Amino acid sequence: MVIVLGVISLMCILFVQYFWIRTTIKTQARDIEIQQKEDALHAKQFTESVHIALRNVLEAISTEYSDSSDLYGAVKQISSNYFSVDINEELHPYYLENLLKREFYSQSINQDFQYGIYDCFTDSIVFGNLIRFDEQSHYERSNDSIDYVATPELKWKKDGHYFTVFFPKFKNNSLELEEGNSSPWIFMFSIIFFVLIFFAYSINVILKQKRLSEVKTDFINNMTHELKTPIATIGLASDALFRDDFGSDAEKLKRYAGIIYKENKRLEHQVERVLNVAKMDRNTLELNLEDINIHDLIHEVKENFDFTQLDKKGELTLDLNAQNNTVKADIVHITNLFYNLLDNACKYCEQDPHIHIRTQNEKNHLLIEIEDNGIGIKKENISLIFDKFYRVPTGNLHNVKGFGLGLYYVKLIVEAHGGKIQVKSAPGKGTTFNIRLPL
Repeated sequence: MVIVLGVISLMCILFVQYFWIRTTIKTQARDIEIQQKEDALHAKQFTESVHIALRNVLEAISTEYSDSSDLYGAVKQISSNYFSVDINEELHPYYLENLLKREFYSQSINQDFQYGIYDCFTDSIVFGNLIRFDEQSHYERSNDSIDYVATPELKWKKDGHYFTVFFPKFKNNSLELEEGNSSPWIFMFSIIFFVLIFFAYSINVILKQKRLSEVKTDFINNMTHELKTPIATIGLASDALFRDDFGSDAEKLKRYAGIIYKENKRLEHQVERVLNVAKMDRNTLELNLEDINIHDLIHEVKENFDFTQLDKKGELTLDLNAQNNTVKADIVHITNLFYNLLDNACKYCEQDPHIHIRTQNEKNHLLIEIEDNGIGIKKENISLIFDKFYRVPTGNLHNVKGFGLGLYYVKLIVEAHGGKIQVKSAPGKGTTFNIRLPL
């Protein structure tokens, strides 16, 4: 239900974002269209004003020199901010500058400009200074014209007399406004990306919490069952001892006392296992490290296994090939490690358990391999078997008891000793645990 509500909320957010962006793009497109029309109109007005001003300058120059040639086509626009005017005579730069200032001012051309004069007789170019239009509506000569002289837009032809006028700051920017159309979509996709990451993370946390809750519930049920069984057995045996007189039957008395002792040890073992894991979770577990001969320890474990399997047909075989098998370890926890793995191998086996332990050296490490012929573990469960409280589903096998702490404890002990543990398994083909401990 939470996931469904989350998906609906996410879809609503995306719909609102899509609607908002569509509206924004339409508004932006309308604004761009208006701006383009205004820029086109402004550019047209500017061009017309410059043409009129330059034509007036040309007429003034022609009148001054009494030149009666046809002035049609003398003013040419090379680019949006670059103009050329053909003349028939030499022209003094300062005189041209004054005429340009007067005509530009009369036509309300409030732009910085720079002019240049080409004389074909001397094959020379005369550049004027950059003329700036200041805040007081005056044209003032500047000394930084050299920056504009070098511009590639100023192209010269070596044919006749003419002068050019360049407006460095005037540009038609109407087309540049179209570049912003993609930004709203980028913004939307960025939001979607981060929202999806957050949503996926939230779902992952929820599923983990759900699974942890289920695992804890199973643990509580298992622990209740595991603790109630020995308590109930102790209670029955104690009640029998309290009610009956065993003065004449010492054997029966000894048997009931043995039951109480055995179940008490079992209860103590279960509580100790939970307490050990709790200590390791709080990082308060102290290891009493000492030199341990792993082969000697494995032989002791085998003797215990053979004793417990007297009435069964279980078998533990050894293949100890490691030349160096001495490690720094805690004897209690390393012993518990072997007993836990052997206990699992016996519990999760539907036939007579056959277990094989191998050792070998690899560089500065001791490799221990414990292989069984149990029911095996499915691929999807292998990555979970070392989790606290997790128990592999056993199908029709319902007689397996435990808290789901055994393999969790084994992994903690191996890592506390600076080692690593891996598992290989397949359903119906048994399981192999590979332990790697530093020498």
